Amino acid sequence: MSDTLQPDPRRWKALAFIALAQLMVVLDATVVNIALPRAQEDLAFADSTRQWVITAYALAFGGLLLFGGRVADLWGRRRTFMVGLVGFAAASALGGAAVNTSMLLGARALQGVFGALLAPAALSLLAVMFTDGKERAKAFGIYGAVAGGGGAIGLILGGALTEYLNWRWTFYVNIPFAVVAIIGAVMVIREPAVGLNRNRLDIPGVLLVTLGLVSLVYGFTRAESDGWSDPLTIGLFVASAVLLAAFVLVESRVKAPLLPLRVVTDRNRGGVYLSLGMAVIGMFGLFLFLTFYMQGVLHYSPVKNGLAFLPMVAGMITGSTQIGARLMTRVPARYLMAPGFLVASLGLLILTQIDVSTSYWQILPGLVLMGLGMGTAFMPAMSLATFGVQPRDAGVASAMVNTSQQVGGAIGTALLSTVANSAGTSWAKAHAATATDPALFQLQTQVHSYSVAIWWAFGILVLAGVTAFTLINAGKPEHHAQGADAEDAVPVMAH
Repeated sequence: MSDTLQPDPRRWKALAFIALAQLMVVLDATVVNIALPRAQEDLAFADSTRQWVITAYALAFGGLLLFGGRVADLWGRRRTFMVGLVGFAAASALGGAAVNTSMLLGARALQGVFGALLAPAALSLLAVMFTDGKERAKAFGIYGAVAGGGGAIGLILGGALTEYLNWRWTFYVNIPFAVVAIIGAVMVIREPAVGLNRNRLDIPGVLLVTLGLVSLVYGFTRAESDGWSDPLTIGLFVASAVLLAAFVLVESRVKAPLLPLRVVTDRNRGGVYLSLGMAVIGMFGLFLFLTFYMQGVLHYSPVKNGLAFLPMVAGMITGSTQIGARLMTRVPARYLMAPGFLVASLGLLILTQIDVSTSYWQILPGLVLMGLGMGTAFMPAMSLATFGVQPRDAGVASAMVNTSQQVGGAIGTALLSTVANSAGTSWAKAHAATATDPALFQLQTQVHSYSVAIWWAFGILVLAGVTAFTLINAGKPEHHAQGADAEDAVPVMAH
């Protein structure tokens, strides 16, 4: 192995700041959710505008991730990481100071743009800084726990900030995170000198994939609010299919593609992207409907609602750092990912049993199993997604992990909300004649709709487990890259 790839002595300190930046981005997907009702009241915007506070971020973030990943390979990951941090902090300050709806939505879109630079740069820095198998397992264990648990932590933080300060602090809270991460990046992050991609940026590829992903994410958002048969919804899905097919065609022809097809056609990486996307659909189902259940049925305050997810966060951290990281160098990735997804699905199976009289203690085992399973599966998934790629592709391979999660989240929210709405309507029609207490009947209808949606999430997680077991066939990670490309590749998996 070349001297240029010797481990950086400050890599563990660098990991702390990289994980902090990743936590900030993941938090932002959920921290604003709990604050939305207060923000709506303060800025006086309509219910129809409310979803755009979430969607503006998701569209910019999901649509630009591959572009952000390639920029990291082109510019340098450390530089891209720092630009992403500064931009994200500035956009957060703008959101916190918003005086009208346009300013708030613009700030959310800007957060998405800079998040799309920051997230792939963070993951690809890890991929090129940690080259030893055992160290890599530990580093990705910590990163996986942050990536998996950040959404739940966002619910806790969002609740506390909204209840004890005000909704604007769900934006301002990003500024200290970013400042600490920037100082850390300046002081301890040193990117290996090899592996930058000096090719010109593939502009047609950027336009096609960005428009294709934005159409896909927006299509699912429209489906949730206007139905699957809405002409615009159908048009968006058709446009997305055409644009993404054109993107694949262009990438197979151009000299320096935005997304080299070798990154996704590899059986193991393709399996990771697909199974991870499906698993995130299931996870979003859990966050969404349990939040509704805890606030609407159990009458929890925002803070109590957030704290109720803590056992799941603890399960994720345990699964990621104690199970995933310890076993990753000893067993093939699919023997962690597939069982992990299946354990998480058992957690969802427990949660399908909720009714209006279910207590928190009855759903607690489901939360713990969900956390343990997802933590165990997330960590090898994050690592395997960047294993075996040449350093010049590390940014774009990392961006694909984030893209599969982001698209999975958008699909999960829309698909499961639609399932819940139709299940609730059907149940209410079938049982209307027997209703004696209108308030109780409304609660029963809601809980039934959540239960059906969680059943769907359970099925999708089982499918994620089967997909991981079937497609992923990599063996245990070797400690060093092997073969002819030993000096050029991020460590490969042994087959």
